[in-house]
Amino acid sequence: MAARASWKGYLKLSLVSCAVALYPASTSSERVSFHNLNRATGNRLKQQMVDSETEEEVDREDRVKGFEFSKGHYVVVEDEDLEKVQIESSHTIEVDRFVPADEIDEVYLDGSHYLTPDDKVAEEAFAVIREAMEQEKVVGLARLVLSRRERIVALQPRGKGILVTTLRFASEVRDDAQYFDPISEVVIDEEMMDLASHIISRKKGHFQPETFEDRYESAVVEMLRAKQQGHEIKAPAEEKPSNVVSLMDALRRSVDGDKPAPDDAKAGKGSAKDAKPTPKASARRPAASGAKRPPAGSPKPRTPRKTASR
Repeated sequence: MAARASWKGYLKLSLVSCAVALYPASTSSERVSFHNLNRATGNRLKQQMVDSETEEEVDREDRVKGFEFSKGHYVVVEDEDLEKVQIESSHTIEVDRFVPADEIDEVYLDGSHYLTPDDKVAEEAFAVIREAMEQEKVVGLARLVLSRRERIVALQPRGKGILVTTLRFASEVRDDAQYFDPISEVVIDEEMMDLASHIISRKKGHFQPETFEDRYESAVVEMLRAKQQGHEIKAPAEEKPSNVVSLMDALRRSVDGDKPAPDDAKAGKGSAKDAKPTPKASARRPAASGAKRPPAGSPKPRTPRKTASR
């Protein structure tokens, strides 16, 4: 069953506009949820809003929002006050810039939504905007008010509709330099690189989200079934990584016991007959990090590769 639209308004490109509806692209309704109970009686608990001074319960109609402008002093904000704070993006998605999709850093990506025409009359204008973006291979950037907050959104053609991805503001994204700069540069042995590359190549596959199972959710469901049947719940033995002192030894063991990616295994690939022999040190290895590539046709150096340690 399709979800209800979370927002309705207009999609606007210059003087072209059409009525649209926005729907959440994901759901958490399948997750196991819990209630709070009284351990002694087994009854459900109710949450109450209590006055911090009088300790009396406050009815819903008497609750109001407040902004603390100084310690213990508040400005009362009614819902009507927030309704009056209307800007254009409250009702309109106006695309004001188009950028190549690969220019949007993944760290800025937030939630995903589906955008569709809201009626038959809007379908033609919607299709024109969608197909024009598809033809130009660009993503539209716009602003949209969701949950009384203006968000930057990226609009990307997706089938007969448009994928809308909310983006974080620059002030919300932490600079990676404070985390990555302290990591030391390490000179990596050629054979180690070949072994690691071999392990990765044997595990290559395609992104198939349906093959991933929420194992924690499944374990919780099994635990609940066991408790319903009165069985004792026992924690599984904790698995710890093997204590391999030598990184080279760990890589070699991994090569000996590596497995193909799940989709390759289903296709009948990755059998013992197809397994490649353990690679040896290659003479074709890029130079240290930051070094320029040699011109085409020139001999490839065997300089050990530098990268960040883990």
